[in-house]
Order: sequence, then C-alpha cells, then structure tokens
Amino acid sequence: MPNLSAIQLRDPFIVADATTGIYRLYGTTALGGPMEAPDGFTVRTSPDLRRWSEPRPVLSRSAGPAGADFFWAPEVHHYRGRWYLFASYGAGMNVVKPLAHYTAIHVAATPDGPFAPHSDGPVTPLGWFCIDGTLHVDRQEQAWIVFVREWTQVVNGEIYAMPLSPDLRRPAGEPHLLFRASSAPWSTRQKSEYGEGYQVTDGPWVHRTAAGTLLLLWSSFGHGGYVTGIARSLSGDITGPWEQAETPLFATDGGHPMLFRDFDNRLLLTLHSPNRPMQERVRLLPVQETAGCNAERRFEARSKSILLSLYLYLSHSSSGRESQPDLTNARERGAAHNDSLLVGRTRKANNWILISLRIICV
Repeated sequence: MPNLSAIQLRDPFIVADATTGIYRLYGTTALGGPMEAPDGFTVRTSPDLRRWSEPRPVLSRSAGPAGADFFWAPEVHHYRGRWYLFASYGAGMNVVKPLAHYTAIHVAATPDGPFAPHSDGPVTPLGWFCIDGTLHVDRQEQAWIVFVREWTQVVNGEIYAMPLSPDLRRPAGEPHLLFRASSAPWSTRQKSEYGEGYQVTDGPWVHRTAAGTLLLLWSSFGHGGYVTGIARSLSGDITGPWEQAETPLFATDGGHPMLFRDFDNRLLLTLHSPNRPMQERVRLLPVQETAGCNAERRFEARSKSILLSLYLYLSHSSSGRESQPDLTNARERGAAHNDSLLVGRTRKANNWILISLRIICV
C-alpha cells in the first residue's frame, strides 16, 4: 500500500468516515498536469492516513457532465444523510479563453460512489469561468456554495458565496462577492506568455473555530510561488466583510487547502506541495486549537523541518473601529531550524484573539 510521498495528486480532499473507520482521499488525478483530461474521479482509502489503497473510480467520465473534457478538485461532503460530490469541469479549454468552467454536484449513498448527476447542470453562474466550489452550511443551516471566479475572465480573481436550495440542486439566490485576490497584501500579480497583471484566487475552504470565528483559507501566487492565505469574516457570517491576513499562511509552494478531523479528533490541514506538474504530493499538517486567557485561540500546524509562524491578533469585539494592520517580521529559535516568525495584528476596541498557525514543513 503506497504512502502519501508516492502518490501524485493535486487539490487533495480527505474524508474521515467515522462510521467505517476509514479515511478517503480524493483529488485531481491528471497525471500530465492540471490541463490534461483524466477519466474522471477516484478514491483511495486508508485506516491510518499512512498506508493508502490503489485508486478506485467513483465518477467515470461517461457519468460526468456532457461535454466535459477536464475534471478538477473533487470534494465529497456528507449532507442530510447523503454524500455529495462538488467538482469543477471544463470544456474546450485553452488557458486564456476557456469555453466553460463550472462546478456541478453529484450524489451517492456512500462516499465510495458511484456518484450520479444531482444538480440541474452547473450550479455556478452561466457565462462565468468558475472553479473550486466547496460546501458551507451556516449557523442557520443554510447551504452555500463558495467558489472561485477565475482570473482568465476577470484578471483580478474573485471568490463568491451563493446560497443553494435545501436539496443542493440549484442556486437559491444571487452570488455575493467575498473578496478579490488583490485584497490580500501578499498576493502578487503574475505574468506569462498569455499576458501579465493577473492575480489568482484558488481553492477556498471555510472553517469555523471553536470560538465561533469564521475563517476562509485560499490560495494565490505570492513571492514564494503558489501560497496559501487566510481571511477572517468580521461579521462571523459567510457574506463578510472579510479581512485578509497581512502574510501568507503557507508560503513554500503549496496550496488548495482543506481541514478535517481525524479519528482522534485532531484537526489536520492538507494541501498539495510542490505546485509542479507530476511532482505534487499531499501534505498533512496537524493543527491544534487551544483556548487561553482573554479569549485566546491558537492554531499550530506541524510537519518536519522549517517552522513558519503566523500570529494574527484578531478582535473579538462587536464594536469599535479597526485600525490598519501593523506587520512586523522577526527571526526566532535559531538557524538550526531556519525558523521564520511572521507577526501581524489588528485591533478592535480592547479585546483580542490570538490566532497562530505554526507550520513545520519539509
């Protein structure tokens, strides 16, 4: 049974199914790179997150949307007793002028599939180039799809949230713009043979902390290549407004993040790194949330060698004005670990929350 270091996969998504005691791994499996059309989506299973089965199909190309040439970023969510596959599809694509990029939803009785068509065609807006749809259920039990509108159409990539019908078959309202890539100070403009000046949004993931703070992890390009950042909803709701961290969360060529809890209730961050075709590997980073004085919250993610720390001092007050973030950089803990400490903070009234994400990456 292969381990994660032997599995080439982009956009990893892991389901911890407590009813069976099995972990399931999904992702983009185009071996020639993200633009190659695969045969559909597969799943690997594991009892321990270390040893993984060979892939088995869960959605064949023939069962996918009509005319789809490209299959990307599958996510499998348990919702109201059934399993739903959110995935992105493309047809007739070149990099600059895709004919269609969209998210559609499939359904199955188990996370092993097979998944059958469920949504009434694309659930993202027709005529928009959209990818990376994910499911968020708010505190009122309203289901939302959170998705990317691509730089290929709008240059400055965007992330939207749109309410879905209770059965997840169709939109139940208009899309809400959450933010653009340029709102993050760490997101940089890119250039390629197709042009320059674009900024990417990619792979959104919504997470509510034990303290009730709503966070959105997402990826773009920064000075470290493909990177992952984090934003916080000032209202605590999906429609925001959203405040970006001053520095990227994971700045060493990795992205498309998601979070899940293992069978010991440990919170784990997963993403793919590096972001190079044929070299992508799944990274698992344990994350610990601990409460402290004055409503302090702390996230720590650990792997093996370089320690990256991001401290965000976030307000826990519902009143008062936000000041402009004050960012400082420092080096800590000695050259033996090449440790980099990134500190950013925002103030609102006199109440603070400390969110720290420590990532030790190979």
